[in-house]
Amino acid sequence: MAKFLMAQYGGPDSELSASVRYLTQRYTMPTDKTKGLLTDIGTEEMAHWEIIATMIYKLVKGVSVKQLREAGLGAHFAQHDRAVYPADAAGVPWTAAYIQATGDPITDLHEDMAAEQKARTTYEHLIQLTDDPGIKDTLRFLREREVVHFQRFGEALNDIQELMDSKKLYST
Repeated sequence: MAKFLMAQYGGPDSELSASVRYLTQRYTMPTDKTKGLLTDIGTEEMAHWEIIATMIYKLVKGVSVKQLREAGLGAHFAQHDRAVYPADAAGVPWTAAYIQATGDPITDLHEDMAAEQKARTTYEHLIQLTDDPGIKDTLRFLREREVVHFQRFGEALNDIQELMDSKKLYST
């Protein structure tokens, strides 16, 4: 399960990717309300990143090298021992290429809504991969936060679209 959880630790749709995306995009949002929303959700995603890291660490703590190898974590162990390192479930290291910040608030908010849906889907897949009730409960909590973030980004998108529509440009 630790290997699978890496999808939400260092993958393209991970908590790390979400946090960096939102904390980067906030600078070019046209309203303080939307900047604040991206700051708040970006910060919350960092807390979720820590939750995922804690679960991964607890799952590998004290596990034998043989068991790590059998679980497909031999390459990870060779490079990082049992340290939690930002990579996806296949062992591909995290990269800033996973995130986008276009400077266009409409485009970026659509990107954010899609990111939340992809993270929700990943959590649903992870829930299906475990029978541990504590992990399932934690993953369900994180999945529900993705739903709330999607809703907040949708509200922000509506606000920004209204703002853009209200601007009247006249040329001579």
